[in-house]
Formats: sequence, structure tokens, C-alpha cells
Amino acid sequence: MKVPAIRFRAAGGPEVIALDELELRDPGPGEVQVEVVAAGLNRADVLQRRGLSPAPAGVPADVPGLELAGRVVARGPGATLHAEGAEVMALVGGGAMARRVNLHERELCPVPRGLALTDAAAIPEAFLTAWDALVSQAGLGGGEVVLVHAAASGVGTAALQVARAVGARALGTTRSPAKLPALAPWLAEGDGLAVEGGRFAVWTQGQSGGGAQVVLDCVGAAYLDENLRALAPRGRLVLIGTLGGGGGGPAPVGMILGKRLTVIGTVMRARPLEEKLALARVAATRLVPLFERGLLRPVVDAVLPMTACADAHARMERDETVGKLVLAW
Repeated sequence: MKVPAIRFRAAGGPEVIALDELELRDPGPGEVQVEVVAAGLNRADVLQRRGLSPAPAGVPADVPGLELAGRVVARGPGATLHAEGAEVMALVGGGAMARRVNLHERELCPVPRGLALTDAAAIPEAFLTAWDALVSQAGLGGGEVVLVHAAASGVGTAALQVARAVGARALGTTRSPAKLPALAPWLAEGDGLAVEGGRFAVWTQGQSGGGAQVVLDCVGAAYLDENLRALAPRGRLVLIGTLGGGGGGPAPVGMILGKRLTVIGTVMRARPLEEKLALARVAATRLVPLFERGLLRPVVDAVLPMTACADAHARMERDETVGKLVLAW
């Protein structure tokens, strides 16, 4: 069966994006076929399009998309967890921007009650990344302070909410002063900073009374020294990206030792299937109830038609958004 799909014709700018078709087999044992209603756009899709972040093995190399929401339309042998017609969402290694996809049934989790599928498509990558980094990896807890960089991004807005849901206080930075007002629902007055000259450690120390217990960083090498200075003794730095570069000079080892800091590196896309199944379980048991109680909500900057995928890429590269861009069929 052929299904419509967004495909990259080559590595390059948004002009390489095309609406094409993809050959899709029937779902196999333990698999379900999902009709995709909407998919979230992520920085990894932009990097893949540029030829800088190839898709992992087992997913279409030229079809982007790391998260989706849709309905189960077919089940393979032995698949019993989700009924046909069930509304589901998933974090995947790639290929989410096809009209239909086959997934292991345990990769899926139910859409929170009352939530539109276009909103649900903005949940898996952002909120699972935030929850895994802050709670599972860094052990963020009540009464602690977390510094979130790129706080107006999809992961950033999710991290601010996750911090509040576990009883922590969030500080947030952005490179654009114009984005600070949009963070008001999750930050106390004065707890947001438009970073100038790459400096934020003194501000963080002052706001937190001695340093943050956790820093969530997607910038990388350019922020490393300031991140370590911003941390309280025995603090935890969680690195989830390298938007500011992956190289850099020697790490300030003396500061890491003297403050007894922990540096954690983590990625989502390259994890093996077993770990992704475990993440889906976390989403179903920990995150979905928080959405249904109104403690978390997806932040969607805009919903665009899938045919406007090139425009969405250009908009993301111009850094114009707060929250997520969602593409809908």
C-alpha cells in the first residue's frame, strides 16, 4: 500500500522537502497501523534535512518526524493493547510524517482525555525529553531549583511545567527578550532572563540563593563553563543538545570536583526499542494523568497543513516560535 509522506529529496534547505509517497506493508506480529492525524516538528528534523543527523536504523532514511498522534486503523497478529479507532500518540525514531505508520503496540500510549490530536502531537518528544532528563536522570524534586535554557522551545516549555508539577521552582533563559512574556504562566516574576553575551551564572546564583540544583541545557559547549558556575554544590547538569556547538576547550575539572557536580549526557532518538517501550509506559502512567488533571498542557505555537512543511522548517530556523509547530494531514 502506498501512503502520502513528507520526504527529503537530498540534503539541503527547505526546498528539498517534497510531498511524495511511501510503500507501507501490513502490520506484523505485535504491531499496529496508525493513521497519523498530526506530527510535531523538531530540531532533529531540521538537522536530518541538512544531512547532519541521519535517521537511526530501522526507520525510513528520508521521511522525518519524531512524534505523532492519530488513530489505530489495523492490528497485526497478537496485538491487543489498543482497539481499532483508539486515539494514540507516540515518540518514534523517524517516519512520523507519513499518513500511516506501523509501530510496535507498546510504543503507543493513549491520548489524554479531552485533548485534540493536533495538541497531542506536541506532547511525546517535548514532555518525555523533559521528564526523562529532569526526573528520571537528574532526580529533580520538590523544593529544588532548575535552570532551563531555551525555555520558550518545545522542550523548554515542557520542562518548566514538569518542574512545577514535581514541586520544583524553575528559572528560564531565552536569547530573545520578546519571548519572555510568553513564559509568564510558568515563571515567577523575575525568574526569566534574556541572555546577553552568554552570561547567566551570576543571575542564577542571585535568583536561587546560591545556585540551581539542576541545569537543563540544549546549547552545549558554549554554555558549559557558565552552567557549572550556575550550579549549587552537588548540582546536576543535564546535557540534551548541542545547538551552540559540541566542541570547545577543556572542561573546568577543578570546578566539577570542588563543587562535587554531576554531568549527565542524554539523547532520546538513538535509544533502543526496549528503552522506548519503557518511555511509552512512563508517558501512559506518569504524564497522561498530569495532562488529564490540568497540571500539564502542550504549548502549540501553530498548526500548519502538512503541505506547508517547508514553511514550518523555515520558521523554526528563524527561531520565531514559542512551544511547538505541529503539521496536520
